[in-house]
Amino acid sequence: MFRSAALTQDCAPSTTGRVHAPVPAPVKSRVFQGVAPHGCSRRHRRTLVVQTLARDRLSAEEREEIEAVRARLDQQLMLGTSVVNAEAQAQKEELARKANDCPDCPTDDDHPSNGWRVLPHHLSKQDLWERIRYEAQRDAAAEPALASNLYSTILAHTSIEKTLAFLLANKLASPTLLGMQLMRLMAEAYEAERDLVDAALADLQAVFDRDPACDSYSQAMLYFKGFQAVQCHRVAHYLWKGGRRALALAIQSRMSEVFHVDIHPGARLGRGILIDHATGVVIGETAVVGDNVSMLHHVTLGGSGTQRGVRHPIIGHGVLLGAGVTVLGPVTVGAGSKVGAGSVVVSDIPCHAVAVGVPARIIKRDMRREPVRDMDQCVDYVLNYVI
Repeated sequence: MFRSAALTQDCAPSTTGRVHAPVPAPVKSRVFQGVAPHGCSRRHRRTLVVQTLARDRLSAEEREEIEAVRARLDQQLMLGTSVVNAEAQAQKEELARKANDCPDCPTDDDHPSNGWRVLPHHLSKQDLWERIRYEAQRDAAAEPALASNLYSTILAHTSIEKTLAFLLANKLASPTLLGMQLMRLMAEAYEAERDLVDAALADLQAVFDRDPACDSYSQAMLYFKGFQAVQCHRVAHYLWKGGRRALALAIQSRMSEVFHVDIHPGARLGRGILIDHATGVVIGETAVVGDNVSMLHHVTLGGSGTQRGVRHPIIGHGVLLGAGVTVLGPVTVGAGSKVGAGSVVVSDIPCHAVAVGVPARIIKRDMRREPVRDMDQCVDYVLNYVI
């Protein structure tokens, strides 16, 4: 009796006394003879026989036919996914338009509920960069221990996008995701998509304007993790739209580990976003956040259901979400609204409304109030409201 080439290696017992099946060697012959060595199961031998004969009996034409069928199935799957994505995008656009469609909204161009606008006190890109460099030089002179850090992050660079690429790459770097690779990736993203830079400038201005704890632009850029997390998301979203989804998800994963902020790269964020403190913020894949939105820590924009379409909230322009707010499902929070801390929103909220409670209920509408500018979570009509 002859043994086949696939079973010439005996099954060696392990240190635990168990016998493990060997890795079969390639079998060229269609004839499979012999018996399994001592310790190998009959089922393992039968599997080897079936696999060997099936592989050897396929002709070149049959292999080509199988590959053609596989390619057609892959193409159909991609086409179906594209259709679903297109429908979801159209639905998101319609819901976003609905969230910001408020006939009674103020018509002032500078009102936050009307979207992002460059205001007279906003600095240009060049002026903002020079201001940041001045602040870094001032702080380096005042605190020599920070001189090396400030030089490497700000003073050694020639533009704000290069500073952001260096800063974010070093924040996200890990033993397997190298900082140099990330810095090159982000620099390329800022070069290819100029909107990323404009959005970063708007976010930086929003932090400086709305956060009373922020004393300088350099402070917000270097030390406020909410701002840094939003910029990481913007790069991940750029990669997601470009089809580089594996890399976008890798950045999301590192962002969640480093900043404790989990924003899916498929989510869409407007300009002038402030995430204060930021710890525990979660924003789902199909969520849309408008311009001039402020939110605090532990805000969740979560999904509802397992359908592939839009399943996350749509937040209008100029909305304030207090600490611990949870918004679930494809609901809209209208422009200029305010949701009190700890509230749970499961239904639509009209524009310029104040909603509090579990579930959230509308207690007031004020068409002129600008909640993202005053950042007031404890006005009198909220304090006097009994849930």
